[in-house]
Amino acid sequence: MARSRAVIVTLVVTVLAGSSAAGWWIGHTPHGQTTATVLRTVDGDTIEVRTSSGATDTIRILGVDTPETHHPTKPVQCFGPEASDYTHARLIGRTVQLEDDVETHDIYGRRLAYVIVDGARFDDELLRLGYARLLVIPPNEMHAREMLEAELKARRERRGLWGAC
Repeated sequence: MARSRAVIVTLVVTVLAGSSAAGWWIGHTPHGQTTATVLRTVDGDTIEVRTSSGATDTIRILGVDTPETHHPTKPVQCFGPEASDYTHARLIGRTVQLEDDVETHDIYGRRLAYVIVDGARFDDELLRLGYARLLVIPPNEMHAREMLEAELKARRERRGLWGAC
């Protein structure tokens, strides 16, 4: 009797540990990823892509805000042309992964996504080099902590817009 209880307890613990590990793994996989090719850049934080399904989509890069270059009511902002040029040079024609967060589209119908190029988030690259400011709009907060660290480092080192503007 005691032996059968020990076997049952061991079985229950094993099943619970396995399901906990599976739940952790499922909770830590990307929300959704799409392969796409960058067709054009609108500005430093907005690109147009063709997805692997053949659809064309406008992507607003999550977590960043680059200075304006094409806003209908705002003038060209300090370091805007440099940010736009950098995004163009770095992404045009490249195959990227688009990673979704909680909210997938903004009020303008643009898809919201983190952009992964060469295995790293381009969003962080813009922040680290001083081409963008951090912009986190809840509920899209998946990478906010790492992105904040990238911006703070750029500020301390007066990179990009932090030294020019």
